[in-house]
Amino acid sequence: MPLLRGVARAAVVSGTATAVSNRVSRRQAERWAEQGESSPAYLGGAPPEAAPPPAASAGRDPIEQLKELGELHRQGVLTDEEFAAQKAKILAG
Repeated sequence: MPLLRGVARAAVVSGTATAVSNRVSRRQAERWAEQGESSPAYLGGAPPEAAPPPAASAGRDPIEQLKELGELHRQGVLTDEEFAAQKAKILAG
């Protein structure tokens, strides 16, 4: 019986350590994503995505700009916050 208790305790400790490690990794990845950085290469991070489109220029059609912006958002290149900020710039200009 003591052997079974020891094995069960080791399983619980191991499972808890794994869960904590995974949570820390997820939180770090989320922070890097918020900062616009990719995970370090040794953690298997992907290369950074394409930069968001430049600010709206006065000579371009705002409708076309909004369409391009919407497509980038649908593709996942732009986050919701980046999309909203660029859209506000286009509509204000």
